[in-house]
Amino acid sequence: MKAFFCRAYGGPEVLELREVATPSPKADEILVKIAATTVNSGDARIRAARFPRGMGLIGKLVLGISGPRQPILGTELAGVVVETGKDVRRFKKGDEVFAFPGVKLGCHAEFRTLQENQSVFLKPENLSFAEASSISFGGTSALHFLRKAELRAGEKILVIGASGAVGSAIVQIAKHLGAEITAVTSATNAALVRSLGATNVIDYRSEDFLARGETYDVIAETAGTTTFRRAKHLLKKNGRFLAIAAEVPDMLAMIWSSAIYGKRVIAGPAEETEEAVSQIAEWAKAGILKPVIDRTYGFEEIPDAHAYVDTGRKKGSVVILVNPA
Repeated sequence: MKAFFCRAYGGPEVLELREVATPSPKADEILVKIAATTVNSGDARIRAARFPRGMGLIGKLVLGISGPRQPILGTELAGVVVETGKDVRRFKKGDEVFAFPGVKLGCHAEFRTLQENQSVFLKPENLSFAEASSISFGGTSALHFLRKAELRAGEKILVIGASGAVGSAIVQIAKHLGAEITAVTSATNAALVRSLGATNVIDYRSEDFLARGETYDVIAETAGTTTFRRAKHLLKKNGRFLAIAAEVPDMLAMIWSSAIYGKRVIAGPAEETEEAVSQIAEWAKAGILKPVIDRTYGFEEIPDAHAYVDTGRKKGSVVILVNPA
């Protein structure tokens, strides 16, 4: 099979297409022929060793010193089961599935083995392979942080970076939960975020949202463009700041923000649970959470997809069509 390898940290040019042996499933595994995968901000950060400020050494100790320890990137996929291990009961050959290996990566390839209980589910019939491949990364991150925030119906939430993969999912889930949503994005994406559920839209290019007098119960910072220190005046008493793209200052603020200001900072990696992926799938099947796809690329164009993600201008997800047939 073909797979893209990232043996060293750097720009998209470090990605190398190689021919390797197709893996064989173990007794409790399935082999999936991948129809579609994504290049998301997590893939780009790992490839470039773009860790939060102050976390570079720790990041490399975890992921690999000179390059990613798992050189095949890609956190999510959709495809068809082509082989099953002898102990597999949940799936059979021919099943259309989607999966979220998450930090285990390995999806930028033509095939991938998965344990049958490794956050893999039957693909919702109303989703294409491209759509199904793109719901897990943003959806589970959004769900994790909104659960931590305990967002309730009637509360007001400000979503910074509302058109990205995580931001667009937060807007949709917050709408489902009954919140009032103000989205920060560019004027180009205003119609998109309104269609997803935002009541108000702030164009960050023409207006400084930090200078507005309005306050919110929750601020979801998905873009890494502001901090709790700069935005805390926009939070109501007992407000919650979701530092989804947190650097060290916001991580440290988790310790003292509540005691000093009566406002909580919630940061750290999103949990990757099978239950969360299952919930996202249910909402996608019901039309509550709709995949947002910016662009699609062919499999051999993965470096180009990385270059586009690096611009920071993508809307929703960037999808790779691996075996589109």
